[in-house]
Amino acid sequence: MKYFGFAFILFLTDRAAGFGTTPHLKQIVIGRCYEYVTLINPSSRYNCEEIWQEFEEAVIRQSPCGVRVKDYQRMFRASTQILPCDKLLFWSKTRDLMHSYAAVKGSVWTLENTLVGFMFNDLIWCRQQDRERGFDYHTCPEWSTCLNHPVYSLWKQASVNFAAAACGNITVLLNGSIHQAFNRKSMFGSVELENLNPRMVFHVHINVVYNLEGPFVESCAQGSIMGLTEVLTTRGFHWTCTDNDLTLIILQCIKNPQWAACQRCSNSL
Repeated sequence: MKYFGFAFILFLTDRAAGFGTTPHLKQIVIGRCYEYVTLINPSSRYNCEEIWQEFEEAVIRQSPCGVRVKDYQRMFRASTQILPCDKLLFWSKTRDLMHSYAAVKGSVWTLENTLVGFMFNDLIWCRQQDRERGFDYHTCPEWSTCLNHPVYSLWKQASVNFAAAACGNITVLLNGSIHQAFNRKSMFGSVELENLNPRMVFHVHINVVYNLEGPFVESCAQGSIMGLTEVLTTRGFHWTCTDNDLTLIILQCIKNPQWAACQRCSNSL
């Protein structure tokens, strides 16, 4: 599967504050679905109109802050997908580098490479208070004010499905230049990690990446990442951890060749 870059982020956090539903939401979602089944994964067979209808009904029939994970069940059944083993990449706080890393690795799959991830990447949606008026294109509630935010609920279920389908060897990409590179409250820490099956996932490889100009806060042997390895060990996963991956260093130097660390690396070759 060819990798296509996205401006994707699972948690928009409070980005929805002051923003309404993405304009032309229906056209974007259905158009992305047809692009996916026609150009990106032409071997797949999906009814794009049906997926939209199930999505729309899930959002419109509930209050703007009342769309539960289970309300999207019919939409997810219409978009069920079999994922390949040994290809899945999980990430947290490494959004930009993740895109580059996945591109050079070839057939790596992130959540945004799935049909649902591709269709709803970076979009916002919510219903008006009056369901008969449809989507609210002026303002959507903040995450903090919602018990069941419509965007969060969809991504939570998508993340559950993605992790539950993982098999073989998987990779986790974490940011060692911040505190709590592994955060139990993140989508990876609270949802995806919990839904990985040690009977299906043979090996977890953790890649810790740093901003080459620093700071160097956490590593495989320091900080919250040790908490992740403890969880993996307790749950019976086999794992390895690397915090000086050459591919990740080169990718950063290609983008920022003026950095001192990249100059030193170049002079040593």
